[in-house]
Amino acid sequence: MDHPDALLVLSFGGPEGPEQVLPFLDNVLRGRDVPEERKLAVAEHYLHFGGVSPINAQNRALVEALRAHFDATGVDLPVYWGNRNWHPMLADTLVAMRDDGVSSALVLVTSAFGSWSGCRQYREDLAAAAAAVPGAPALDKLRLYGDHPGFVEAVADGLRATLAAAGPSPKVWFSAHSIPQSMAATAPYERQLRTSAELVARACGIAEWELVYQSRSGPPAQPWLEPDVTARIEALDPGDRVVVCPIGFVSDHMEVVYDLDTEAASAATRRGVRLLRAPTAGTHPAFVAMIAELVAERMDPSVPRRSLGTDGAWPDDCPAGCCALGARPGPPPGHAARPAR
Repeated sequence: MDHPDALLVLSFGGPEGPEQVLPFLDNVLRGRDVPEERKLAVAEHYLHFGGVSPINAQNRALVEALRAHFDATGVDLPVYWGNRNWHPMLADTLVAMRDDGVSSALVLVTSAFGSWSGCRQYREDLAAAAAAVPGAPALDKLRLYGDHPGFVEAVADGLRATLAAAGPSPKVWFSAHSIPQSMAATAPYERQLRTSAELVARACGIAEWELVYQSRSGPPAQPWLEPDVTARIEALDPGDRVVVCPIGFVSDHMEVVYDLDTEAASAATRRGVRLLRAPTAGTHPAFVAMIAELVAERMDPSVPRRSLGTDGAWPDDCPAGCCALGARPGPPPGHAARPAR
């Protein structure tokens, strides 16, 4: 796709009022064998925040930041936004794009790392939505970007500011959504997370750090990636300081504001541990500029495909067999906290 007509920001979506919580969760859980009581338990996490997930507001802010950046840099590319599970729904956005005369678009998914839920399912959703909308634009997903200098800079800036407020000698943990080990076995998820965490740590001058996981769901007997962030907090000594950097999340999700800011924070208070949470990349200028750079490299092969680390830039087309479903989780990454996600 040499000359796309638009950029589409594709995200998970979230409710924006208490009356939307259960319909939203019905969308998330469609086709999954999740007990009703578990769905209601997850709903309480949203209702704790008035039924409003932070993700939609953050995506609106990202879209506006991208439009402003394109205007300032002379990029004539309209920016659209669609969601997998709540309004604006992806198919509705494709209808609007088609009606606006868009014939082809690049797609930025708000997930930086490769897994079934974070990459392959989005690709499948794009194909299904395009097939359901007559005359839908051709869609081309941008590559994974957890090792891009812009992402690393945005996360590192937030971590530095948090470290400055943490006091002496805090432990540093990078957090990401856990997934079943069977799913991780077919995906680059763990490797990419460790690479990104190492790059951010190096940028902040951090010699020692740990990768932890959060938001586990699924049957207790099913192995998921560990260690769990709350379990690690409960193993600390009273008086310890911890800074958690949610590197696995591009913007604040319910998992960030509930699983970290509420649940993990409560565990830290009970343990006598001081816990601070670093911000997500959000609308950091380096992250916004990175997205524009990903667009530019797809429109012009002479634009360098920048990445840090030793693996090189992720390919535009994922390898065959990458991120196979494996053991399907309960509610997928994006919307539930322990023990019911």
